[in-house]
Amino acid sequence: MRATIDADRLRERFDAFNEIGATERGGVDRPSLSPENREARDRLVEWFEAADLAVTVDEMGNLFGRRPGSDDSLAPVLLGSHVDSQYNGGRYDGVLGVLGALEVVEALNDAGTGTERPVEVVAWSNEEGVRFQPDMLGSGVFAGVFDVEYAHGREDKEGNRFGDELERIGYAGTAPCEPRDLHCYLELHVEQGPYLDEGDLSIGVVEGVYGFSWANVAFEGQADHAGPTPMHLRHDALVATSDVVQSVRRIAGTGGADLVGTVGSIDAHPNSINVIPERVEFTLDFRSYDDGVVEAAVDRARREVEWAAEREDVEWEFEEIMRIDAAPFADECIEAVERAARSVVGEDDYTRIVSGAGHDASYLNEICPTGMIFVPSVGGISHVEEEYTEWEDVVRGVEVLLGAVLEKADE
Repeated sequence: MRATIDADRLRERFDAFNEIGATERGGVDRPSLSPENREARDRLVEWFEAADLAVTVDEMGNLFGRRPGSDDSLAPVLLGSHVDSQYNGGRYDGVLGVLGALEVVEALNDAGTGTERPVEVVAWSNEEGVRFQPDMLGSGVFAGVFDVEYAHGREDKEGNRFGDELERIGYAGTAPCEPRDLHCYLELHVEQGPYLDEGDLSIGVVEGVYGFSWANVAFEGQADHAGPTPMHLRHDALVATSDVVQSVRRIAGTGGADLVGTVGSIDAHPNSINVIPERVEFTLDFRSYDDGVVEAAVDRARREVEWAAEREDVEWEFEEIMRIDAAPFADECIEAVERAARSVVGEDDYTRIVSGAGHDASYLNEICPTGMIFVPSVGGISHVEEEYTEWEDVVRGVEVLLGAVLEKADE
């Protein structure tokens, strides 16, 4: 019997899963290690066990379900993504990769199809990084980029430690979180950009992921009354910030064909209508598939911060908090995904593509051959409640994942 995806089962699980943390506008709110995130993990464990997967939780809360191979000593094929969300985020981001991976295993079970290698499904911890920074923390520790002590010590805005919150929700596992022998890693994800949707294409065969830099920036000026203080005596931290925000758009427009730049978070103090802002803290995010372009953008931004501080006569701080190099994926995984895509949708309904968003696959790529499959995001919209992918494209993406797994797991 040939292994096939059960689209109805997948849809039923997808809808049921997204009742956890559901928002009024059709999205989900399941930030890392929240009560909703715990409930999502509990549901996954229940479904993993029902699919006869051996469940393991490591010391970062990464959740694994293992299906044995005919030679269980061989390195496994690992597939999955994450189930934590942005605050008021979308229903597809991350979840699709985990539930799609589970459906692949269910399809193998239904058909009685064995594989030479074990197949494991994973849900990584803290991919989004909205509550605990940096993002991709669970896969980062697994890949040896961060150590466990560093990760457990990360704090949210209320001062809650990652390690303590793992204990609180009951997902501080005992298995080591460290690199181990993997045959390959495959991740299905929504594109989170417009190119597949604009091209009316069903599948993106991902060649690699952009490199990026994150920085925290602050200006420290002087608070004063907004009425009596004349303009020439002001030291306004928000004015300096506005200069940098404008410069980020200019840098992105001139620094490279694929360079993007964003100021995504701003906190002004004291944040009062009639007080000149004394301190502003904000973030910078630059991305490109060319690491040299990212480096140049960060250097230009640092100079813009210094010049803005001089103009407004305020103090400044600039700290790069994360730098990830561009990650070209392994040819053998790209080609396996492409063969599966050609089989599922034909020659004219897929394209090779590069990801502008970071993914757990970026870190897995450092320790094993890695590949990704994209399905379209309607309107290119993601990280918001309006995020949407046509169900037919979801099913095609999972079918491609199944095809790639069948090839890789029998190598």
